Amino acid sequence: MINTLRKWWKYLTARADAEFDKNADPKIQLEQAIRDAKEQHQRLKEQAANVIAHQKQTEMRLDKAMAEMEKLTSNARQAVMMADEANQRGDETKAIEYTNAAEAFAQRLIAVETEVEDLKALHLQATESANEAKNAVNQNSAALQTKLAERQKLLSQLDQAKMKEQMNDAMSSLGETVGRDTPSLDEVRSKIEGRLAKAQAAGDLADSSMEGRMAEIEAASRNVQAKARLEELKSQLGVGSTETAAPTTAPETGGTTATAEG
Repeated sequence: MINTLRKWWKYLTARADAEFDKNADPKIQLEQAIRDAKEQHQRLKEQAANVIAHQKQTEMRLDKAMAEMEKLTSNARQAVMMADEANQRGDETKAIEYTNAAEAFAQRLIAVETEVEDLKALHLQATESANEAKNAVNQNSAALQTKLAERQKLLSQLDQAKMKEQMNDAMSSLGETVGRDTPSLDEVRSKIEGRLAKAQAAGDLADSSMEGRMAEIEAASRNVQAKARLEELKSQLGVGSTETAAPTTAPETGGTTATAEG
């Protein structure tokens, strides 16, 4: 029973995921992926900062321990020299005191030298970890920049896909009926061509009818009358008729031109 419920749960989960991916907006999913990548990069930077800070702290501890070691070494040498001088003066008490101080400095020096060696090894490991953290941040930063550039490319492709889909829908709808009350382009074209053919047929009938012949004769008669009237006007004006007469030349007298009497 439990196994059956698990199988059903996995099936329903897979089905819900498939339905979600089908209906999800790719642009929103892309922005979610970029946001997750940025958050991951920020967490990596914070972790790297902690590693580098640990390396810096170790370095400061090492510098402090080395400075103390140098100071202890100097003090131990000074105590040995002062004990030797006391022995040379015959001051046994001072010689013992300076010798004891030198031994104390030496014991402290041994402890600090051990601490310095440990800090050197720790600092070396911390430095390697810090370098690895820096490299990881740099590599992840480059990967993030690549993802950002890829996002711009994908967004551009997504916009092109949407425009292409809209264009395809518009082109496919040109030859289809938009709605029950809206004729298709083919239906409108058929109606226009039918009306044009009907008008042309009516014109042909008008040209071949008696009214058409009578209108043609009347137009020819008006044309003849217009030509006759034009000839009459030309004759009155002395311009000449369509039947061109031979031109007459006035005689020349003494190089002067004779004027015609009205």
